[in-house]
Amino acid sequence: MGIFQDRADAGRQLGLRLMYLRGQDAVILGVPRGGVPVAFEVAAALDAPLDVIIVRKLGVPSEPELAMGAIGEDGTHVLERSVLAATGVKQEELRAVERRERAILEGRVGRFRAGRGRVDLKDRIAVVVDDGIATGSTARVACRIARNLGAAKVILAVPVASADVLARLTDPDEVVCLATPPRLTAVGHHYRDFSPTGDDEVAWLLAAAAERLQNASSTAGSRGPDEEVRIPSDGLWLRGDLQLPGSTARVVVFAHGSGSGRHSPRNRFVAATLRRAGLGTLLLDLLTPEEELNRANVFDIELLARRLIAATGWLGRRPDTASCSVGYFGASTGAGAALWAAAELGGKISAVVSRGGRPDLAGARLAFVRAPTLLIVGSADHRVLELNRRAQDVMVCPKRLELVPGATHLFEEPGTLEAAAILAMNWFVQYLPQG
Repeated sequence: MGIFQDRADAGRQLGLRLMYLRGQDAVILGVPRGGVPVAFEVAAALDAPLDVIIVRKLGVPSEPELAMGAIGEDGTHVLERSVLAATGVKQEELRAVERRERAILEGRVGRFRAGRGRVDLKDRIAVVVDDGIATGSTARVACRIARNLGAAKVILAVPVASADVLARLTDPDEVVCLATPPRLTAVGHHYRDFSPTGDDEVAWLLAAAAERLQNASSTAGSRGPDEEVRIPSDGLWLRGDLQLPGSTARVVVFAHGSGSGRHSPRNRFVAATLRRAGLGTLLLDLLTPEEELNRANVFDIELLARRLIAATGWLGRRPDTASCSVGYFGASTGAGAALWAAAELGGKISAVVSRGGRPDLAGARLAFVRAPTLLIVGSADHRVLELNRRAQDVMVCPKRLELVPGATHLFEEPGTLEAAAILAMNWFVQYLPQG
């Protein structure tokens, strides 16, 4: 049984560990092919550019999985002298393997970058990411290439690596590794799904990362239409803040919980993170100030869901949002309302994210939710974590439970709210259609 579900899961966990680099001048460098899905998630977490650092392993002719060295784009190479001695590989055999691998490497340079130039590493932090390290040959070459390209600092980041191999690595300035077993027989043993990564997937991930960064850059200088709105529901007016960065085709509606409304600092923080990815946001007060005085209204999930449905219908009648795909972000009791409303609206809701939520409050309607749903819970929020696990068992839609290490119910611990926001952003970017 592996400790990571797949490479994307490993990348999300690694991204959380590397959150201290967010806001610094870092470039994420995935080692093709398996390292790129991991690096894609790390780049998303750090809001950093993604590139590849193309390296090829030199396998022993009689045992190709055993590395006798590795080569890189700029002629850099590393040889494992102990492996060469133990296997008796001759010089002509080594040169033949290197010629073959060099041809593959050069072909992949053009295939993966697809006309995009290499991201400049000069005086920047280079974060070299792979899906694991067995012998360390590939990692050493990749770190040397990054250094040769002008990186001021080189960090090697991997989900799993042998402890003794890491101890011998001197090329990176820093190593970040989530799991270090004393003996590593195979990287794949630490993944439940270690399916091969194809060239097409690598090319798609690199293109998607470039587009994501371009969208964030184009919206960074312009907040877009920022409108205070009033939405009719139940014979009264709900107040909200609608923000549409650029010409977005995706909007996330926030369902606040425990009496908090559109001015909730936590949800406003998450909303700002979503807008950096080009997503529109609608934060609204599901209760009027008078209704908030009655604490029972906070737990009237049907009432909150009905108003969320009204807000969704209102978006569908506006010319600038009528064609947008819609997602729900719910916190605390608001998560129960979001899931209730998603069950009622069916295919009109494309994705749901719950942060520290109470999905159990949606009751029997949980089984009718069809929108892909992400449940984010703090690892120290034990009661709510158990409620989320039970809810996950009931749900039949695409779903995932993500734990934010060290977080309690309100995500007040340093870096935990930011981690939750990144998880939510990735989920919505993945599941909200762009129209």
